[in-house]
Amino acid sequence: MIQQVYPTVNHPYTFELNKDFNFSAAHFIPSEDAGKCMRTHGHTYFVNLTIVGDTLDHNGFLINFSELKRLVHDQFDHYLLNDLPQFKDKSPSTEIVAQTIFEIVQAHLNEYDNKPKCVQVYLRETPSSYVVYRPKENK
Repeated sequence: MIQQVYPTVNHPYTFELNKDFNFSAAHFIPSEDAGKCMRTHGHTYFVNLTIVGDTLDHNGFLINFSELKRLVHDQFDHYLLNDLPQFKDKSPSTEIVAQTIFEIVQAHLNEYDNKPKCVQVYLRETPSSYVVYRPKENK
């Protein structure tokens, strides 16, 4: 993977972990005003997750890098996103996919005793188009 420069997140935490990976998936936006995106098409999505925290687990990790990839890659790679239960009642736009990735990752992080937090999901859909999702503090 090519080294990327991502937007940074200001946070008060001691540790910041970033994990890059990709997955290939198809989608369509079920709306007349979506233009060409109304037709089924595919992307190789590039993801960067930013995880922060002050406390490490017994292995010295905020979370194991491989866990992060497994959480997202295994659920989305080589699927038609519109068919997945996560998108049953919502359009799988890049914005919604980024938000959904956050929700999946943070729900998993909440199970850890050291309580790491996901503060940013960077999701690149094409070489020239990407979305950054950052949760609001008091959601």
